[in-house]
Amino acid sequence: MNDTPNDSAGHQLESAATHAKRKIQLGVGRLGPGLITGAADDDPSGIATYSQAGAQFGLNMLWTLVFTYPLMVAVQVISARIGRVTGKGLAANLVETIPQWAVVAFVLMLFVANTINIGADIAAMGAAAELLVGSGATVFTILAAAVSLLLQVLVPYHAYVRYLKWLTLVLFAYVGVVFAVHIDWGEVAVRVVAPQIQLSADWITVVVAVFGTTISPYLFFWQTAEEVEDMELHHKPDLNHMPADAARRQLRRLAIDTFTGMAISNLIAFFIILTTAVTLHQSGITNIQTSEQAAQALRPIAGPLAFVLFSFGIIGTGFLAVPVLAGSCGYAVSEAFGLPKGLEKKPGEAKTFYGVIVAATVIAVAVVFSPISPIKMLFWSAVINGVVAVPILGAMMVLGHRHQQMGAYVANPWQRIFGWAATGVMAAAVVAMFAL
Repeated sequence: MNDTPNDSAGHQLESAATHAKRKIQLGVGRLGPGLITGAADDDPSGIATYSQAGAQFGLNMLWTLVFTYPLMVAVQVISARIGRVTGKGLAANLVETIPQWAVVAFVLMLFVANTINIGADIAAMGAAAELLVGSGATVFTILAAAVSLLLQVLVPYHAYVRYLKWLTLVLFAYVGVVFAVHIDWGEVAVRVVAPQIQLSADWITVVVAVFGTTISPYLFFWQTAEEVEDMELHHKPDLNHMPADAARRQLRRLAIDTFTGMAISNLIAFFIILTTAVTLHQSGITNIQTSEQAAQALRPIAGPLAFVLFSFGIIGTGFLAVPVLAGSCGYAVSEAFGLPKGLEKKPGEAKTFYGVIVAATVIAVAVVFSPISPIKMLFWSAVINGVVAVPILGAMMVLGHRHQQMGAYVANPWQRIFGWAATGVMAAAVVAMFAL
């Protein structure tokens, strides 16, 4: 029997729906390490830094997130590309590019920066928990460190990150605030393209902090390593040993993944600055000292529940980011000395890797007992990341264009232009900070 016109139309609709569903599934399937890297970028240090930027300088810091987006995309795409092309982590590749002592120096800088960042993050998690229950910041901080460490050692990262990443959705509350308060969008547009620049020590320090928490060195090591982990987990060859068409598909996949992850990261960061600018800054709170002050930015949308939303955001992003911070240390140290590594491996299979993670976390707990407030600690960890990123970025950019490691898949022209721009801009900001 022939199909009626109605049947034919129904089949066409069903076919179109199936095709659309497959495209969506394909798109989602392409999101992996880049998406997780982007989510981890908005860690407690990032939240505190963006909040301080908006509170202190209002709308005049929004330009940093628009400006850094293409830079961070280029840097992270190159990081992912290095891992996927070579099948080796960043430190392992650097050992083949520059003297080992230089790589060890980079790894040591990374370890120090990450340890301080971990300490700041878990201290902020403890302070956020105290906002919810009224006391016990130190107890909650130690508990957060212990739980995070146990998860890293006992549970494969992919098994729990799929649940933790949903906690970061709380950060979209900052997006919601813009619909609850009056915002002069014309003024926002003007300040994005023509900010009022203050050539002062405070202004340049905040710029370095924003750059440092947005383009962080631990993210370079992490995304490279996670591409390698994905290859090993699914038994995929490196791109130099794949057919050209398949290699190009992989490069498109990691580009889509990274563009998406960094877009979400920067979108959230943009709205954190915007929200704190139109709430805290306009209310006269221009120097955030406590978590309570930072949480006030969410009051227009959450009212009395502002502390709850803020606390869940800090705790959720903390549990997501601490394994990235500690894990990137483990990868870097293990790769620099050619030792087994990987969050998918059992502790007995990668003793040094997990030993570094434990050491970084334990030392970080000592940071909690510093007299510096968690909010200040978060901000200064971002500044340190901004300083440490510069030499590592320079070495990575050289590596990304070396045919000896990258073969036919060296970083393309736009990646090199924006990658070197990121290196130069961050170097100039750091020099200016020390000069002022």
